[in-house]
Amino acid sequence: MHRRRVLIIFVAMEDIKSSGETQLFGIRAVLEAIHSGKIIDKVFLQKGLQGSLSRELQKTLKEHRINTAEVPVEKLNRLTRKNHQGVVAFTSPVAFHDLEELVITTVESGQTPLFLLLDQLSDVRNFGAIIRTAACVGVHGIIIQKKGGAPVSADTIKTSAGAIFSIPICKVDHIKDAIYYMQASGIQVVAATEKTDSLLYETDFQKPTAIIMGSEGKGVSPAILKLADAKAKLPMVGKISSLNVSVACGAILYEVVRQRFDS
Repeated sequence: MHRRRVLIIFVAMEDIKSSGETQLFGIRAVLEAIHSGKIIDKVFLQKGLQGSLSRELQKTLKEHRINTAEVPVEKLNRLTRKNHQGVVAFTSPVAFHDLEELVITTVESGQTPLFLLLDQLSDVRNFGAIIRTAACVGVHGIIIQKKGGAPVSADTIKTSAGAIFSIPICKVDHIKDAIYYMQASGIQVVAATEKTDSLLYETDFQKPTAIIMGSEGKGVSPAILKLADAKAKLPMVGKISSLNVSVACGAILYEVVRQRFDS
């Protein structure tokens, strides 16, 4: 029985790219991966999946708070041609950090903290570009939400030019949790938004700071905006009234660098 189980797990693991991202398929294979401590980024479940083993899997996914999505079988068939048994999962190529530990370590290091909070950013290439810039300017960590945001995928890694392996990334149940913790730790939270009269250059970034960047289509959500200590926008003088989120993030981060270098 043990030998048969090992064989199933072996054939159910398929390397996607040299980035370290791995695709898993099959209920037992995904269960085994979770119990062995592998970092599961997302699981796609076939709609209407039945049976005791599938119920065990769904219970396990819920207990471990793993991001899941119910999809038609056609979606799973496009992800793999193998016998997926109604389940396809992707492991993360990077280990995620604990937010509280990261903040404490940064504060105790004597450096002025600088963090990024990404509110529902969905494009993996924007995510990768932001990671690359963040690593260049010395951001201490990037915080993302467990559900609804861009995954850490092979495209993310490629766009980041490998920078993803040099900067801590934290996953939280909700961005609100991170905001509350930052504020309790003496870190000001600044939302990048067009819904303000305050220009970026009026914000004091010499203080410990966490910057919120919103999604590509909607920006920072209204509920998150209400929690920010300050709001800031980039000046727009041309005919186009908005920037790509990764470009805007780069402009903001280099204003932080300018202020801190000048001091």
